[in-house]
Amino acid sequence: MKRLNFIWTIVFMAVIGAVIGGFTNHLAIKMLFRPHEAKYIGKWRLPFTPGLIPKRRDELAVQLGRTVTNYLLTPETFRKKLLTPQMEKKAEQFIQEKIEQYVFQSDRTLNDWISLSGAANFAEQAEGKVLSVIDSRLNNMRAKLTTGTVAEVVPEKWQEQAAEQIPKITVYMLDRANQYVNSFEGKVMFQKLINDFLESKGTFGGVLNMFFGDSNSLVEKVQREATKFIEAPGTNHLLRTMIDKEFNKLKNRPVDELLSGFDWDGAFNAVKAYVKRELAFSDRFDKTIQDYFPNGAQWTAEKITPKLTSFAFDQAEKQLEISLSKLKLDEIVKEQVDSFPVAVLEDLVLGISRREFKMITVLGALLGGLIGIVQGVIVLLTNL
Repeated sequence: MKRLNFIWTIVFMAVIGAVIGGFTNHLAIKMLFRPHEAKYIGKWRLPFTPGLIPKRRDELAVQLGRTVTNYLLTPETFRKKLLTPQMEKKAEQFIQEKIEQYVFQSDRTLNDWISLSGAANFAEQAEGKVLSVIDSRLNNMRAKLTTGTVAEVVPEKWQEQAAEQIPKITVYMLDRANQYVNSFEGKVMFQKLINDFLESKGTFGGVLNMFFGDSNSLVEKVQREATKFIEAPGTNHLLRTMIDKEFNKLKNRPVDELLSGFDWDGAFNAVKAYVKRELAFSDRFDKTIQDYFPNGAQWTAEKITPKLTSFAFDQAEKQLEISLSKLKLDEIVKEQVDSFPVAVLEDLVLGISRREFKMITVLGALLGGLIGIVQGVIVLLTNL
């Protein structure tokens, strides 16, 4: 009978201890979150209300923000996870694929691309601008050319170069004259001149023709004399002097006078028509980028995309810490945690640690049961 009482006492104390231990641990866990708000009896606030986490939510939000910025989302974390050579290579491949897909493989013409930027009738506007600039430049050129004398308009260097050519021009003209005088055409010309002269003198001309004999001999004499005249040093000096005088007169003449009969408008219209025809903006802007740049994809893959990606990653690494500090992640986390309903925080924590909390409850019941057994043993021993 005593043994049976002993067992029942131990069992009873163990059950009571387990119930108390499990219940107290369960109650302690619940008190972390419950109640969500403070409870009052009149003006007196009940102790332990609200629960620990709702009561300390501001401190929890600040601490979570600090933890995130100091240990989770640190610049070094981003460098290790995002700014790696592998990520840079993947980013380069991604950028190049998009460039090829949306630029070089696109059917969009230059007009389409320009339209995307919000511009309209760009080809017509560009053509109008170019023709307007050309017209303005041509009119300026006309104004400069027709204002002042040749000496004032023509560059001095050009005038010097032209003056240096006068001796050569003189020699060239005399040489050509000499060749003509002694050529068959020159002989025919002299013979015709002599015959016309003699015929114009009537009887006197006939007497002269009889006196000099055959006209061919007379032509030969005239050719010889003309050749002597051309080859004489004085002839060169005379012709050169004449050209110098005419050149100086030309330099002092107004350009407008020399070009008074020139069709400026016709020339300008011809120039503008040529430019318009050669530029052909409408046709040129109606082609794709691929038409003008068939090797563009390969060129960008070799020259542009790697440098662009490398530059972007270098700048991201340099600005990473500054950017994270400007983001103020700790304040963002704090604001988000502050805005969470307590029930959401409870679900968040319990969703992660529900099993562990159950184990704590079970452990409390187990420890309470063991303590109950020990107490039962102590009570029985003390009653012996």
